[in-house]
Amino acid sequence: MQKYKDAVAKHRQLILDALDYIWKNPETGYKEWKTHAYLEEAFAKLGYELTLAGDIPGFTALLDTGREGPTIAVFGEMDSLICENHPDADPETGAVHSCGHCAQAAALLGLAAGLTEPGILDEMCGKILLVAVPAEELIEIEYREELYKKGIIKYFGGKPEFMARGLLDGVDMAMMIHTSSSKDNDGGINGGGNGCIAKSVTFQGVSAHAGGSPHLGVNALYAANLGLNAINALRETFQDSNRVRVHPIITAGGKAVNAIPDEVRLESYVRGATMASIIDANRKVNRALAASAAAMGAKVHLRDIPGYCPRITTLDASELMKEAMEQVLERVAFNPTAWGGGSTDMGDVSTVMPALHPYVAGAEGVAHSNEYRIVDPEKACVKSAQVQLVFLAMALRDGAARAKSIIANYKPTYASIAEFLEDTGKLNLNIDAVSYSEDGKITLQFEEV
Repeated sequence: MQKYKDAVAKHRQLILDALDYIWKNPETGYKEWKTHAYLEEAFAKLGYELTLAGDIPGFTALLDTGREGPTIAVFGEMDSLICENHPDADPETGAVHSCGHCAQAAALLGLAAGLTEPGILDEMCGKILLVAVPAEELIEIEYREELYKKGIIKYFGGKPEFMARGLLDGVDMAMMIHTSSSKDNDGGINGGGNGCIAKSVTFQGVSAHAGGSPHLGVNALYAANLGLNAINALRETFQDSNRVRVHPIITAGGKAVNAIPDEVRLESYVRGATMASIIDANRKVNRALAASAAAMGAKVHLRDIPGYCPRITTLDASELMKEAMEQVLERVAFNPTAWGGGSTDMGDVSTVMPALHPYVAGAEGVAHSNEYRIVDPEKACVKSAQVQLVFLAMALRDGAARAKSIIANYKPTYASIAEFLEDTGKLNLNIDAVSYSEDGKITLQFEEV
């Protein structure tokens, strides 16, 4: 495997330069145009022909070995988070790569460069699809809702959006490597993780003078607070085995302290280990929000957005990744039954094909916090790219025997991308949940009828 590691190491400076640029130019989901342009130019210089996503950032680059075999997609995520008190946050947007996607994107470029070295593809068959993908972090729901209304996107996450655009058609297997801040190991392989539904909630009341005539108003903030308390009261009804998590935030809570708030907005996720548990918990949450609005005489608009499916992994794919990591890294943690509480759109990919989402260290600090940063670029980027190239070589050599076995043994949730898109599209909800009639009747509608 040394030749594969050497092929990446030869481009070490290219990788580190990319990391430096992307870290200094953080952009949130569906806004990653500077990162896109940087990677597009770098890939073009390496000789790749790109298929651009079009009116959103991102692209794919297909590398064909010339020998028949499966197609493996390798993802590099481009988007940042928002953490305004991070010392390296963009002063205007608050954006910062406090989840390490900058390292992913740099590693993807390193992998692309390594794959162009003479003789690297000689023992492989099939195709490799390199994917620079936007919008993994499911944030700024209101902004993405505007893109949705304009018809620019159908999905709020980049990978399902790429699936909907046909950019992953023909792919048989997928992988990516996320950055980790672990001090206990250099790389890690775990099991699956929660899926989620994303929510945007608007409580609507009636404004009035908060001191002089509050009796004439309907306080949307109090209605929202009732909703949050009602959700908290539901928590004991969530079964531990379903790993349900609900964590709303208030994004707008009133405009003037001397006026009764007439509009309050929330965003939230409802997470769980299965889609059935997510749908059940989300129905309870919607019922609580609708009833809380009615208790105050307010209205509430519920907008549910297909988030991410639970991420599925398999032992045979994990074992192959473990072998690849051990060729590059000294300490590899292998816990294929461990379950993560977070959500990723790699879960959507895993519903239709084998998909791997392991970790390589090189960061420090709690992810998504103002302490997070890349402290070992060699590990986070260069070694990550080396692991990916070694994995591809192991999967696609010997007539792609390992890859073919993993693909044949996999039991996907959906038989096709089209079936996935049709089913998850049913999770969209966009309704006014409370209506009042002149005879005093109050009607709650918190799910599609």
